[in-house]
Amino acid sequence: MQLTDIGFRRSGKHIYRPWCEGCGECKSVRVPLSDYKESKSQKRVLKRNNDLQVSFELPSVTDEIYALYERYICQRHSDGDMYPPSMAQFKDFLCDSPSSSNTRFICFRLDKKLLAVAVVDMLPAGISAIYTFFDPDYHARSLGRLAVLWQIRWGKSQKMSFVYLGYWIKECQKMSYKTEYQPLEVFDGVDWQTLAPL
Repeated sequence: MQLTDIGFRRSGKHIYRPWCEGCGECKSVRVPLSDYKESKSQKRVLKRNNDLQVSFELPSVTDEIYALYERYICQRHSDGDMYPPSMAQFKDFLCDSPSSSNTRFICFRLDKKLLAVAVVDMLPAGISAIYTFFDPDYHARSLGRLAVLWQIRWGKSQKMSFVYLGYWIKECQKMSYKTEYQPLEVFDGVDWQTLAPL
């Protein structure tokens, strides 16, 4: 938790914070739960997915979960460094951690069909969102947004303080969704500052 509070992030067993000489664009961001208010569009996402069953599961490489991950990477991130996916990559990235007892898979199912998995680390005062993957065929459900909103709601119900959303780069379109969750705090290298809505 202490490292998370000063902008560090976990990927597999590695704890890191980006550092590039002369550049400070990668900012760690978090949602302060006590001040969070859902927007009308976010409430619609939650209502649209009222029929899903949600469960916390221990991290594992089951056929069901890996097949969803593989399909997600191949269809949504075939231009990225996670392509092509592999079982070993999945395990190293999402199942192995310095403290695996704190990692959970939040699984979203429609009846018995797995639609999305949010991988999180449970911290003493919050949730660290590690990665989310989902069925691309269910785009209309906004499953990526749902995963974040569900973590926010659950964290608030547990009297937690924050949901950590990882790194944000202002000019990166793929990361722009993080600014939808307001208020949003940004770590400036010294302290957390509230980001003005963009």
